[in-house]
Amino acid sequence: MSISTQLIVFDWDGTLMDSEARIVNCMRAAIEELALAPRTRQQMAEIIGLGLVEALAILYPEGSPTEHAALTERFRYHFVEASPTPSALFPGVEEMLAELNEQGHFLAVATGKGRCGLDHILKETNTGRYFHVTRCADESFSKPHPQMLLEIMNHLGVDTRDTLMIGDTEYDLRMANSAGVQSLAVSYGVHDLTRLLNCRPLDYVDDIPALRNWLQTKYTRAA
Repeated sequence: MSISTQLIVFDWDGTLMDSEARIVNCMRAAIEELALAPRTRQQMAEIIGLGLVEALAILYPEGSPTEHAALTERFRYHFVEASPTPSALFPGVEEMLAELNEQGHFLAVATGKGRCGLDHILKETNTGRYFHVTRCADESFSKPHPQMLLEIMNHLGVDTRDTLMIGDTEYDLRMANSAGVQSLAVSYGVHDLTRLLNCRPLDYVDDIPALRNWLQTKYTRAA
């Protein structure tokens, strides 16, 4: 039996885009520029999905507001302008988005990225046209707070029972739980499957073809 939905909300990094290496390398470059104590790759990957304010509070809890502001500025510079590390949509993402859009679903993004970073990548990938609304961590509370989801649903006039959140981190799934929204986990991103399943998603998928198939077979446009 299929489940009806009107609104599908995607996380960005690790869900639609293979960007872990770029994020980690940009953070490492910013840390080195400012001569801060180094952090491991795992420590830097762990904060993907959070807003930068929340991420830096975890990476450098002893850091001053001035140090956090400087690190934020240098990270954004590297990510938007200077990084040689490529990041690309996972294969099949654009086709999936076009298909869902054509079928009449509302599509949205709720991301830990800042607005500047998301707008840059939407323009670079030419995918902004598929989304009806997007929300970023620097214009809302960061995940796992539910504000981004609540604002998206309010903007589109969609109820919680007709909304699905898709993400690769526990931050995404906990946000969905807090907003009273069903979630779907993707296991090919940052957090391991056991951690995702602890958040009680409807199901999980292992790659974009499986995600596309799941949405086509389990979900239909709500009446």
